[in-house]
Amino acid sequence: MDRKDRKAALAAYRERKTEPGVFALRCVASGEVWVGRAQDLPAIRNRIFFTLRQGANPHRKLQAAWNAHGEEGLVFEVLEILDPEKLELAFERELKDRHAHWMERLGATRL
Repeated sequence: MDRKDRKAALAAYRERKTEPGVFALRCVASGEVWVGRAQDLPAIRNRIFFTLRQGANPHRKLQAAWNAHGEEGLVFEVLEILDPEKLELAFERELKDRHAHWMERLGATRL
């Protein structure tokens, strides 16, 4: 990749629209559920699975589930996508509230 292509790729990455929202990770074998929130759902999935592959995820039970069952044993699920433009100043509060709602509804552990 030459310098011009790299600059264009970086510019496209910076201008991409993120998908903020609430997600769940489910262990198929044990039924355990972890719920988290993120500013960019595709990026958080990559980050979590990367740390799990490296054995460096800070959530011990999640890492243990990964170690026992592997990538096929965990399912990443988008629970809700929020529109920051629609919510404007209330966005952070709404994201936090929706996270709490889904944790309670699913009886999940916080991520």
